[in-house]
Amino acid sequence: MTGLEYSAGAPAASCPAAQPGAVRLDGPGFHTDPAMLYTRIRSEHGPVVAVELIGGIPAWLVIGYRELHQVTTDGMLFPRDSALWNQWPAIPPDWPLLPMVGRPQPGIYFTAGAAHARHVALVEPALESVDPFALRSACEKLADGLIDRFCGRGHADVVTEFAELLPVLTLAWILGVPEADGPYLAQTMQVLCDGGTEAPAAYQRFVEYMQQLLVQKKLRPGQDLVSRMLADPVPFADEEYVLNMQSVTAAGHLPTADWIGNSIRLMLVDDRFAAAFGAARHSIGQAMTEVLWEDTPTQILAGRWVARDTRLGEALVRRGDMLLLGLAAANSDPHIRQYTGDGADPAHSGNAAHFAFGHGEYRCPFPAQQIAEIIARTGIEVLLDRLPDLDLAVPGESLVRRPSPFLRGFTSLPVRFTPVPAVGGGS
Repeated sequence: MTGLEYSAGAPAASCPAAQPGAVRLDGPGFHTDPAMLYTRIRSEHGPVVAVELIGGIPAWLVIGYRELHQVTTDGMLFPRDSALWNQWPAIPPDWPLLPMVGRPQPGIYFTAGAAHARHVALVEPALESVDPFALRSACEKLADGLIDRFCGRGHADVVTEFAELLPVLTLAWILGVPEADGPYLAQTMQVLCDGGTEAPAAYQRFVEYMQQLLVQKKLRPGQDLVSRMLADPVPFADEEYVLNMQSVTAAGHLPTADWIGNSIRLMLVDDRFAAAFGAARHSIGQAMTEVLWEDTPTQILAGRWVARDTRLGEALVRRGDMLLLGLAAANSDPHIRQYTGDGADPAHSGNAAHFAFGHGEYRCPFPAQQIAEIIARTGIEVLLDRLPDLDLAVPGESLVRRPSPFLRGFTSLPVRFTPVPAVGGGS
């Protein structure tokens, strides 16, 4: 069966583990045509779907826009507090998805309520202090340096040689990480986020690197994000600093890389953008917005936990159940989508009511959203300015998605172009 493996069952249940129709959260449908897949499971299971994760671990996948808005708005009933999870006794220490779910830890991503607000008060001002003009200038230089590596040969892989490296190199500049360490961090985080068998080891390497970086910044502070967090008058433990550094880096890397790759792919295969490819700069912003609605880099986000028994959509969810946020599925919910008269194009031009950055108390901080937008847009602009006749080197239908139901990006994006000389941007 295309996309998912599941058996027929009633759409409502009192416990995800007890539902015979629980959907296995894997299969090629997540990589090839998730929109069709979500349409199918929405019609058969409703807006809240009992799912089965790797190892037979039960959870709920929230795919309704209204239900996801309810979950992300009500931080008391649905906190991001993994300590509530009723499945911890069944989770082995090497569970591949553990880095994405996270055991209770004192950082911005894994805390709730007052503890979460304390970390936001540290991280958000540090992010706000990043000068957007200096950031764009640094990003332009880094993008030029990456393009210099392949511009003379007339072909390249936009994903592996550009999109995956630019965000982490720019984050290196923001955090004060040596630029030479960027490729190592990029590879480590990709393995971590794909949730495979190597994810736990990759997570450990990531932790160790951030611990070393913190030690360096304590000894030699600079004009960077880590140094600004260390200069905050409110004291934090080393573990807290490290966890917040990890959150900024991980959240800013692959989702931004996939935003770049997915937007470039859209502009190369869709005539609406290809017609204005050489001149209409605004088409880049339009493509980026459409990607956030139709091809959002973070498809599913873990998670929220139920604070008390309640009904969500058609499902009765129990205290301690884990909720997975179906960001992409909610964006395509027919209850909230409006289409133009001819039924061809989604009428969301300029509309930012998507869930690409989350929503509510635990959304991606606004300064982080701005940083991601600057990195992605600047990277795409520099690439198209340098290589104006960029074109796909393979049929669009042959492109392969990363094998993850959580993140939606390409494993490669081969392109061809007229060779041009390097400009000496350096990276």
